[in-house]
Amino acid sequence: MIEITNKITERAMLVALDTKEYSKEIVEEHLAELEELADTAGAETIFKIIQSKARMDSAYYIGKGKAEELAQLVELNEINIIIFDDDLTPVQVRNLSDLFKRKVIDRSGLILDIFASRAKSKEAKTQVELAQLQYLLPRLTRAWTHLSKQYGGIGTKGPGETQIETDRRIIRTRIAHLKEKLTQIESHRTTQSAQRKNVTRIAIAGYTNAGKSTLFNLLTSSDVFAEDKLFATLDSTTRVLDLHETTQILISDTVGFIRKLPPQLVASFKSTLSEVREADIIFHVIDVSHPFYEDHIRVVEETLKEFGSKDKKIIRIFNKIDLIKDKSQIDFISNTHKDSVLISAKRGINISALKNMLKEIIENQFVEAKIKLQLTDSKKVSQIHSLAEVLKIDYDENEIKIHYKTSKQNSDKIKKIIHGT
Repeated sequence: MIEITNKITERAMLVALDTKEYSKEIVEEHLAELEELADTAGAETIFKIIQSKARMDSAYYIGKGKAEELAQLVELNEINIIIFDDDLTPVQVRNLSDLFKRKVIDRSGLILDIFASRAKSKEAKTQVELAQLQYLLPRLTRAWTHLSKQYGGIGTKGPGETQIETDRRIIRTRIAHLKEKLTQIESHRTTQSAQRKNVTRIAIAGYTNAGKSTLFNLLTSSDVFAEDKLFATLDSTTRVLDLHETTQILISDTVGFIRKLPPQLVASFKSTLSEVREADIIFHVIDVSHPFYEDHIRVVEETLKEFGSKDKKIIRIFNKIDLIKDKSQIDFISNTHKDSVLISAKRGINISALKNMLKEIIENQFVEAKIKLQLTDSKKVSQIHSLAEVLKIDYDENEIKIHYKTSKQNSDKIKKIIHGT
């Protein structure tokens, strides 16, 4: 993955299409989020355009007439980059690029660009490069010659500026290599996971910029990078949570979700998000101060289902209550969302309530038992060790006495092992 350093702020025009599928307020909110993404990528938004149209134009997205009108605005206002809120087809990119004579990217391209600039670890860089190449491959036409080194800036980080003239065979070879590399990473994570069977695991998930890393730092006394911008965290980080006297707890901070997340990115980040899939408990952090927080809840929980987390214990944590001006909203959320907790991670408000809820869940989730086995049942003893935390084991002349603690799910498995069913 190649990054181009360019500190010159680019002047951007943002374009969205209103097909009446969503309300005007939601379309405007989508465009406002696109502006946040552009700001995170380092662009200054000069114009935000919403074009009302019954359906997307197959050649120019917003229609040729409107595109020609915007081309004049681009020229007169020295716009460097035009960013569209939906994914563009290669044909649309080619036509719009020819018309604007400027860089044209879509929301997926912008998000991939942000990930490219934020990726720090080898794993994250591998995942981002794979997503970029998968995004680029169907768009590998002459329409992408605008992503040359002479431009730099947003939309050109990664393989874009170097792979345009490379044939598809080489890109596919590189994709295969990256997939193999991520498979090895996944295998390593699976091994680590097997070693953590007796540990309670918590994953912090949520919409980007909901305050996940701030909460993580507060609970674990860590200093994971947290910033009031989208996608501040890409790499998952795991720390010990010192909360329960007899149960070891590991908690992981993960990358944030967002609507219209590029499918290539979701696929390539599956190894990182395995922390979510393998967790016993998920903290779903929600920015309750955001006017569309209910929509954010839907996006996150639909994404969690994609990763097989629908049956997990999910605690909804409504964060940033210190920013709520109408205090009646707090009562509304408490009544509407049962078994949730309202906090301010930044100011440390109501964190004790969250910890108490977690303690209660853990105490209800685990069981202790004492059993007796024959001395010849060494295989069963080994299986119990793999499924439970053995608190005490005694051998005498006739039998083995085991005192163990495990989850209710593993307790049922142990009973079957003991009784040979």
